[in-house]
Amino acid sequence: MIDQRPGQPAASNLWLAAALLWLAGLYLRIPLLVAPALAPFIADELMLTQALTGALTTLPVLMLAIGSMPGSLAISRVGPRNTLALSLVIVALGSASRGLAPDTFVLMAASAVMGLGIAMMQPALPALLPRWLEARHLAMGSAIYMNGMLMGEFIGAGVTLPLVMPAFDNSWRLTLIAWSLPALIVAALLYLPIRDRNRPTARPAWLPEWQNPLTLRLGLLLGCSGSLFFGVNAYMANLLEQRSELANLADALFWFNLAQVAASLVMLKMARVWVGRKNLILTMAIVSLTSLAGMILSSGWLSIAFAVCMSFTAGIMLILLVALPPLLVASADTGRLSAGNFLVGYSLSFAVPMVGGVVADATGDTRLALVTILIYGVLVLPVAWSLDLRRQSAQM
Repeated sequence: MIDQRPGQPAASNLWLAAALLWLAGLYLRIPLLVAPALAPFIADELMLTQALTGALTTLPVLMLAIGSMPGSLAISRVGPRNTLALSLVIVALGSASRGLAPDTFVLMAASAVMGLGIAMMQPALPALLPRWLEARHLAMGSAIYMNGMLMGEFIGAGVTLPLVMPAFDNSWRLTLIAWSLPALIVAALLYLPIRDRNRPTARPAWLPEWQNPLTLRLGLLLGCSGSLFFGVNAYMANLLEQRSELANLADALFWFNLAQVAASLVMLKMARVWVGRKNLILTMAIVSLTSLAGMILSSGWLSIAFAVCMSFTAGIMLILLVALPPLLVASADTGRLSAGNFLVGYSLSFAVPMVGGVVADATGDTRLALVTILIYGVLVLPVAWSLDLRRQSAQM
């Protein structure tokens, strides 16, 4: 490595760190977001109900909540880089196993394992940022891996049907395997030499600090953003089928997920200015919920346009929230604050759309699944206004 003054990392190291953060970010979402695109084909072969079809996306989201604590524990024991690499291996094996599933039980079990791996990745990435980057680069580092994550959503959901599935003889099984295995390469690349800064002098705590109001409040808002995005992705096919518009599914998923990429590109430019501003979080939440209402009440391409607007603003809201822990707490506390946020947020991101799916099954109206998500979002809006985003002192 090139000699350099403390606190002045080589430009090559910054670019390498950025590239690895971006690649890891891809696999926060690619394995999740291929499921909505492939859902009709999986459901036809394995005879899934509407709720089980939604669970292809929402069950891994539940695991994002359950697995946040093992992720936080692993970070405290083996460090964020090793935790991230282990998580990627779990993601690759679990996701590929879905393509080999002979029945519904194995499919759901493999989806749960994959979700556990992604869950462990979630707190590992923000915990890794202070190790690899200076304080002035933290917001940008968050924007970079979130750009990778949202690009993964677009690639996984938007490119699968028109490009990837035809390349694998229209087999949903081979398509899942092809998307999964490259995660093993990303895991190996994490061990390229990058300076590890800010090592804690003692083993950091790993359990969430529930007395910290940020743990619950950021979690509730993450639950809103997650419910909006995962819920619409999960029920898009069913909604379009109910409206006799299923032919629009590929285009709808393409533009819906491309909007998240656009949001991440905006945040790459604006992260240093926008991250930490409470009014922006509140504004993005209001616009997202208004757009969801428009999607429910309209049809055809107007409904899809509302969905795209919702995706864009929910994507900005997500980045604004996920980027906060490294900025608000000490390096040693970043992992457990993020883990607590993800535990709350992804529990709700699973529960709210699943409740909506049950309501839709009971009534035969997919729109009511989205109404359930809308109601939750409206209820948590006051939380955004009550956020205190001042930096906290280190917890001893």
